[in-house]
Amino acid sequence: MNHEPVETTTNTFLPKVSVVIPIYNGEPDLPELLCCLSAQTYPKHQVEYLLVDNNSGDRTFALLQQGSENTQITIRPKSENHIQSSYAARNVGIRAATGEILAFTDADCRPEPEWLNALIAPFVNQDIVLVAGEILALPGKTLLEQHAERQETLSQKHTLAHPFCPYGQTANLAIRRQALQQVGLFRPYLTSGGDADMCWRILQQKIGRLEFAPNAIVKHRHRATLKELESQWRRYGRSNRYLHELHGVDLMRDITLSESFYLLGRWLLKELPKDSVKALAGKGSLVDLVSTPIGLYTARARAAGQTEAKLPENAKIIERL
Repeated sequence: MNHEPVETTTNTFLPKVSVVIPIYNGEPDLPELLCCLSAQTYPKHQVEYLLVDNNSGDRTFALLQQGSENTQITIRPKSENHIQSSYAARNVGIRAATGEILAFTDADCRPEPEWLNALIAPFVNQDIVLVAGEILALPGKTLLEQHAERQETLSQKHTLAHPFCPYGQTANLAIRRQALQQVGLFRPYLTSGGDADMCWRILQQKIGRLEFAPNAIVKHRHRATLKELESQWRRYGRSNRYLHELHGVDLMRDITLSESFYLLGRWLLKELPKDSVKALAGKGSLVDLVSTPIGLYTARARAAGQTEAKLPENAKIIERL
């Protein structure tokens, strides 16, 4: 896998692109999302946006229909109301897509104007079948958001360095349609880990290579409350359990209570006083003061998610084009 930007003349390589975005209760996100899609510099006649409502309880689908009638870009509203899963919703979009390249992001992401140009450019090389763009943080106000930004929690650099096999997150990923025709679609009943599963199935069949496009940027808002943070990291734990059962990925080692007490004690007695002095002297920040307890909190949540999860039998189903 090459992590260097690809040099190419984008005005001579302009394949038809289908952007697929699953949406669940996305009413608050739609205005900004549609604004970001309208601002894309990729030629408008070469891209369609398939926005798939996944059984929302708000006005998402009505707003999608309204938005498709009042814009200069091609928006095709779709719905998946039978299976509550973002992967099932993405499959609906894929089946309706007409593009040579399928690009994916999420409703709560904010693609930069050059996102599609940079994400599609590497496909000029025919041996590239997957391209992952970078995911950066939207400005955060809470300590939890600032901590996650400091840790680059959502960055693709973590998934691209996965010890089992690299993969890109569907918040910023593009796939050549040919690869989907060969390996099938997302597992529709899987609720987490489907992006890794898809990338690994493609790479394991040696259809082509995965490329990183660091200039293809979407921005994402980090979790602002402890409840949201716990839910996020429990989902990461469930994902690892599912991938363990599907691909044999190693389970993550749990942090024991004794280890947790030791780390908290060291934080209270050594790190907190030291970082407090730095913060008072203007050489540190409040984020430094809470880094250790937040890290322990997320680690415990991830371990709980991994312990509690069990892959449903129907999650093994792979749909086909």
